[in-house]
Amino acid sequence: MRIDLPDPERFMKLFYEISGQQPEAKITGVTLDSREARPGDLFIATAGERVDGHQFLSQAYDAQCAAAIVSTRDENVDLPQIVVDDPATTVSQLATAWRQSHSVDVTGITGSNGKTTTKDLLIHIFSVRHVVHGTRGNYNTHLGLPLTLLELDSHHSQSFLEMGANHRGDIGYLCSLSLPRHGLITNIAPAHLSSFGSVEAVRETKGELFESLPESGIAFVNNDDELVKDLPTPAERVTYGFTPECNFTGDMSRDGEGLITLIINGEELPTGSANQTFAKNVLAASAVSSTLGIPFKDIQQQVASFKAVAGRCRMEKRKGVTIIDDTYNANLTSTLAALDYLFDIPVTGKRHFIFGDMLELGDASEDHHRQVGQAVSERGVDQFLCYGPESAAAAEAANGIKAAHFNDKSSLAEAVKDSVSKGDVALFKASRGMALESVIKEVFGD
Repeated sequence: MRIDLPDPERFMKLFYEISGQQPEAKITGVTLDSREARPGDLFIATAGERVDGHQFLSQAYDAQCAAAIVSTRDENVDLPQIVVDDPATTVSQLATAWRQSHSVDVTGITGSNGKTTTKDLLIHIFSVRHVVHGTRGNYNTHLGLPLTLLELDSHHSQSFLEMGANHRGDIGYLCSLSLPRHGLITNIAPAHLSSFGSVEAVRETKGELFESLPESGIAFVNNDDELVKDLPTPAERVTYGFTPECNFTGDMSRDGEGLITLIINGEELPTGSANQTFAKNVLAASAVSSTLGIPFKDIQQQVASFKAVAGRCRMEKRKGVTIIDDTYNANLTSTLAALDYLFDIPVTGKRHFIFGDMLELGDASEDHHRQVGQAVSERGVDQFLCYGPESAAAAEAANGIKAAHFNDKSSLAEAVKDSVSKGDVALFKASRGMALESVIKEVFGD
């Protein structure tokens, strides 16, 4: 993770106010990763579960960093080192002070599924009329969000911040740094159960976003999600969903190619996608955009030109095969939604589901993987290919269809090559840690 500072001189003054120390050289960027370091960067030596940044001070020196924030000085490295109690806390303090110095309206976005796509949609829609700040990539954690905040500058009029959570209290902490005025919770589902322990704990943590909003703000409420709709908030509530009682009521229609047009409060919004999950994200983004002053014609225009990033249910055709790349993340809810998408696309050939492990599910892992296998059987997928130790339960639960399990990607890739033909559609779905996109690359090329 690395950023360029928008105003280095101002940052240097803030750094002195927070730390009481002043680096000799000018700081022009901030990095948490020595591999991404550039000349003039401030290297933050954080200690993680697997890696301690203090081990890479020599690499930061080689990259010509201006200085490093450390908890323990390494006298063997000739790099200016600023000693603090906790480098991660110091960068959070810097980010909080930086955010407080900007009057930009922040909208926080969290949820078990769809938060990245919804955030990207909002940034794309608002860019028509605003200079927009927002989360890049996966900079949505207790380490990444501070770097995102340090990218704010005086030209920004709107900010859309994605907030990820792996443990109780994570969202509340991120809100304390970023001070969101508005908030959106896309949905709540069984994800990261190995950390949270229960869906109720997930709900409580995600709900911290709504609780953190001021009375002058707006909570955008997914009225179709039973775990979201009744979450408490001091803010005004604006509801959206596919039922009549919502402030923004949606309906779906499909054309001959399966592409969805949303009808929102009576107005048509073509999505250019056959994916119901994407349509739900568009409805959420439209509710936020309309409420915060974006004309509907601008929303229509920007949705039409929006392109999903790789791994986020992106569909493309290669070698005559329609590929759905949904390899960025997976839990039971998002996997079943992706399976629906597989069957929403009209095809002349066969439907293939290439499935990798859903991670961080704790004691629920076997049951959730078995549910995927059962759902695949019920839908009648033509071929179900599984990869990873956890997905063995999914392959075992798949009855009456062609199913196989693989322990290595090379064998999986060969099976895909041998069985997928022109006119087929192939869905690739797994958690990020499985890196299933490498199979797409091996089979179909870049």
